[in-house]
Amino acid sequence: RQTGLTKMAATGTKLASGQVMPFIGLGTWKAAKGVVGKAVEEALHAGYRHIDCACDYGNETEVGEGIRAAIAAGVCKREDIFVTSKLWNTFHAKEHVLPACKRTLADLGLDYVDLYLIHFPISLKYVPFETRYPPEWIHDPTAPAPKMELADIPISETWQAMEALVDAGLARNIGVSNFNAQLLMDLLKTARIKPAVNQVELHPYLVQEQLVAYHAKVGVTITAYSPLGAGSYVPLGVSESESVLTDPAIVAIATKHGKTPAQIALRWGVQRGYNLVPKSTQVARLKENLAVFDFELSYEEITAISALNRNRRFNDPGVYTTFMGQFYPIFA
Repeated sequence: RQTGLTKMAATGTKLASGQVMPFIGLGTWKAAKGVVGKAVEEALHAGYRHIDCACDYGNETEVGEGIRAAIAAGVCKREDIFVTSKLWNTFHAKEHVLPACKRTLADLGLDYVDLYLIHFPISLKYVPFETRYPPEWIHDPTAPAPKMELADIPISETWQAMEALVDAGLARNIGVSNFNAQLLMDLLKTARIKPAVNQVELHPYLVQEQLVAYHAKVGVTITAYSPLGAGSYVPLGVSESESVLTDPAIVAIATKHGKTPAQIALRWGVQRGYNLVPKSTQVARLKENLAVFDFELSYEEITAISALNRNRRFNDPGVYTTFMGQFYPIFA
C-alpha cells in the first residue's frame, strides 16, 4: 500500500523549470560497454524514467542506443525520460562548453538533455575531441611524467556558458556536481539561472546533514550518487568491509521490513528528501532498486541509519589527484 509520502516519492522533485526529476534514476558510471545499452533499455522497461550519464563515463553512445530501443519498442516517449549528463573538467572554458554539450547530444542521439551538470569544480587544460575522448584526468598519457594539468578558469565563466545552453534549448535544466556549500553560495550570488541540482556523494556512511539542510534552505535539489556506498569502489581498492549493505543496523531494519539492505539505504535517502542514482546492470537489481515506494521507515529508523555516519567519502579528488601529479582537495 502506498501512503501519500510514497506516492510523492514515486513521482519526483519538481524543478524550477517545471520539470519533474524522478526520485530514483539509473546511474551508468562504470557500466561496461557492451552491457550498459541493454541495461538502460531494461531499466526503462522496468519503469525507470531517469537516466544519469556523463561524458567521462565513456558510454554515452550505448546509453543512447538503449534509450532509442525502448522508445522504438513503445515503452516510453522521449519526453517521458529525464536524461542527465555532465560537462567534463577539460571543457570549462566558455568556448568549449557548447561543443562539449553538442558532442554529448550527438553520442546520445538526443536533441536536448533534461539536466546538464558541471561534473567537478576542477578545471583542466583542454584536450581536443580528436586527440582523446573522453579526455579523462591525465592531460597527456604518453608524456614522460603523465599528470593532470590545471586550467585557470573561474566557475563563473563556465556557468555563463552553461546558462547559454538553456537559452539555446540544448539543456532544460543546469546544475553542478561535487560542489560544497561555500562554492554553491558563491555561485548563487552571480548566477542568472539558478543551479537546479547539485549531485554529490551521499550514503549512510557519508550523511552530510549540513549540506542537505543548506540545499533545502536555498531550494537546490540534491541528487545522491553512490547511494549504496562502497560497491562501485571495490575494484578501485576499497574494502568490501566498508559496504553499508552488510552493516548490522541496515540488515536488521531490512529484515524487519522484509526488504533488502539496498532498498533500506535507498528508502532512507528518499525520505531525507533527495533523488538517488544507484547503478546496476542486472535486471533483478534494477527492479529491486526501484521498488522502494511501498513502505516507510520510521523516524527512529531514519535516525538510526543516519547515526551510522563515518564521514567516509569514497570519491575524493583530494586523495586520488595526488597520484596524478596534483593535489586538489575540493572538500577540504
